[in-house]
Amino acid sequence: MSIVAERAATGAADTLSARFNYVVDNGRPAVRYIDWPEMAHNAVEPVYQQHEMPVRNGRPLRDTFDIDTHGFVFVDHHTQVKDFTDEAQRASIYDAEVQALIKKHTGASSVVVFDHTLRVSDEAGQKSINARPTVKGVHNDYTEDSAPRRLREIVGDAEAERRFKKRWAIVQVWRPIRGKVLMDPLGICDGRSIPQKGFIRVQRRYKDRTGEVYHIAHNPSHIWFHFPQMERHEALVFKVFDSDTSKPSRFTAHSAFDDPQSPSNAPGRESIETRTFAFFD
Repeated sequence: MSIVAERAATGAADTLSARFNYVVDNGRPAVRYIDWPEMAHNAVEPVYQQHEMPVRNGRPLRDTFDIDTHGFVFVDHHTQVKDFTDEAQRASIYDAEVQALIKKHTGASSVVVFDHTLRVSDEAGQKSINARPTVKGVHNDYTEDSAPRRLREIVGDAEAERRFKKRWAIVQVWRPIRGKVLMDPLGICDGRSIPQKGFIRVQRRYKDRTGEVYHIAHNPSHIWFHFPQMERHEALVFKVFDSDTSKPSRFTAHSAFDDPQSPSNAPGRESIETRTFAFFD
């Protein structure tokens, strides 16, 4: 389905208006220090500007999404994991579930899981399960430079050089870990609607490595989707890098946002995002 047809298929009744924090390109390279509080005073924070954007309910279109076309798919994905905060359960159960899920929706021949990040809306919840806050800034988790660098860090130089000879991608899986998402839902942008401009690099410095992400500047052409009241058995699978430049979507801008339809007493969001390398032999 074309972008025009998708606009028509999702009517006004299925669209809400929400504010997104878009980065402003002020010419100053942004630098953040992650889990490195003694260096935080050296940070150069990005500058953001809020823009009101229509956000379409993607549920009526769920069967039309394709990960290479749109950059994402929304799926039912039941899991045998009882407690996502248990690292042993993630390693022994969830990694294999994620690998099978990504193979199914990308056609990858093999998948390597390399990171899980728990996110919780409220500060008390973050401390209780060692989680990070939700991210309310339009971004893509890897850049043209940081994606291959991360592959080298995880699999080593020799294996990375072998993988660079064929197509590979970084694919992520996002899901709630407990109750229904009623606060800070994840918005995701149709990759085809993101022009090849406005990708602003933000460096992330850790004690043992340096990463880099793209924060995205505002563009009125962006087409946003969300999947209201996501449940624990549902997941978003999306690309944040693809070495194949011929694909319609190689990156997928995403961000948590304040849902104007959230109940005033909504519980904080609890979610997990899993990062993987997908290899196409």
